[in-house]
Amino acid sequence: MVTPPGNDGALPAPGAFDSHTHMDVMGLPVDGVLAAAHAAGIGRVVNVGCDLPSSRWSVSCAAEYDSVYATVAIHPNETAAADGDRGSVLAQLEALAAVPKVVAIGETGLDYYRDWSPRPVQREWFRAHIAIARRTGKALMIHDRDAHEDILAILGDEGPWPPYSVIFHCFSGDAKLAARCAEAGYVMSFAGNVTFKNAEPLRAAAAAAPPELILAETDAPYLTPVPHRGKPNSPAMTAHTVRALAAVKDMAVADLCAHIQATGARVFGWNVS
Repeated sequence: MVTPPGNDGALPAPGAFDSHTHMDVMGLPVDGVLAAAHAAGIGRVVNVGCDLPSSRWSVSCAAEYDSVYATVAIHPNETAAADGDRGSVLAQLEALAAVPKVVAIGETGLDYYRDWSPRPVQREWFRAHIAIARRTGKALMIHDRDAHEDILAILGDEGPWPPYSVIFHCFSGDAKLAARCAEAGYVMSFAGNVTFKNAEPLRAAAAAAPPELILAETDAPYLTPVPHRGKPNSPAMTAHTVRALAAVKDMAVADLCAHIQATGARVFGWNVS
């Protein structure tokens, strides 16, 4: 049985990075957030857009800070609100996506848990984001909540996909879904919830995922990992998730960090350093 690892709350994870965070809603100075992340060995941060304002903020932040990269998108829960001006919004997203430090289109996908936007509208926007990713050559960063089969079906319809071009943010499936994603070459990014006591199926999924298709993220300020659960999350805490994943996979932390660093270079197109 895969069991949750211990976590001393202090040791860093050199070479890792936060593949998905939201510093724009943390309410903290970016300089301090990044300094704490770097002290924990987290060398890069990917700040994720969920609407036009957060996408613009992410692009601006990436321009200001060398270690910050951006993604741009309309979150599936925001698609109904944006649908009245769909053409203009998509055009603005595509213009933002042309900025070199924009490394992915996302988070886009389907959310059947909240259902804040009608499912047909979500699916139309998902396909529109896929088209932008194709035209710009950027990776596709997926939000998948209770929508595994529809997500996989749309990806299949829109494929084939080059290796390392699709990322399942905050991977939420079981070991069987992890095997299906691995077969398709999709990258699985695990968040702090992999450390939760009741997350045995998620740890089993991490155990099943090939090391070369794994990333780690915070989704900060949400999903704070053990031992800080209940407090706001931040990119520095990616180190806890990396150590949890290393324990689940029975790997040395340094070896998993090397895989994560190499996978980040393949997915996001940056140089390994």
